[in-house]
Amino acid sequence: MTLEPLLIVELAILGIGTGFLAGLLGIGGGMLMVPFITIIMSNRGVAPNLAVKMAIATSMATIIFTSIASVRAHHKRGAVRWDIVKRLAPGIVIGSVIGSMGVFSLLKGSYLAIFFGLFVSFSATQMFLDKKPKPTRQMPGTAGQFAAGGFIGFLSGLVGAGGGFISVPFMTWCNVAIHSAVATSAALGFPIAVANVLGYIVAGLHVQNLPADSFGYIWLPALLVVAVCSFFMAPLGAKAAHKLPVSKLKRVFASILYVLAAYMLYKGLSS
Repeated sequence: MTLEPLLIVELAILGIGTGFLAGLLGIGGGMLMVPFITIIMSNRGVAPNLAVKMAIATSMATIIFTSIASVRAHHKRGAVRWDIVKRLAPGIVIGSVIGSMGVFSLLKGSYLAIFFGLFVSFSATQMFLDKKPKPTRQMPGTAGQFAAGGFIGFLSGLVGAGGGFISVPFMTWCNVAIHSAVATSAALGFPIAVANVLGYIVAGLHVQNLPADSFGYIWLPALLVVAVCSFFMAPLGAKAAHKLPVSKLKRVFASILYVLAAYMLYKGLSS
């Protein structure tokens, strides 16, 4: 597989879209990247089960760069809750390693596709309903945040997302202001991505029939193009998050996610 012009264009469009959404909604873009990278790889002859796994791993790798760009923009506005980052991050790292190096490597790609579809459907529904928390609810203590971080990291490792679909609702449920929750989620994307990517590389080093230009389960051409484009778009999304009606945008985005979830469920059930 080489970086022919059409492939560069496809990946660049994907990187621009996911980078902007990462900054705007506090997500790493995995919910969009995984289905589209699966389609791109499948159209180029990669076996369906392997395409899903590599799409998940490659999506997560791009989040390392998206997170850096997005969190810098949010930090300048003083929106990141670093106290929450410090308490959630240790659990996130442990959960990520268990998910990416352990369970991910054992599950078939079709099972991961089905799980991804169900998880995205649930996330889209939560986003669409936009439920408000009780005014008295607060973030749990250190042990509670460690456990929550472990859960976020583990699920992220299985679906290739930066954790924003879990961490943003969790923080807003605990009455963290939405802009702070989005910004803090962007910061949490970095430890989630680094820990999971290390797991994907180790788990994929001895896998047979990987396409050319692969490093473990990471597909390097997609990582390169998507990461560059998303790195420059994430700050623009973060800037827009402080001006646009994010709650309305979430409902539009949730509708798109239902379509992508349906595709991944079809992919998993048919393979």
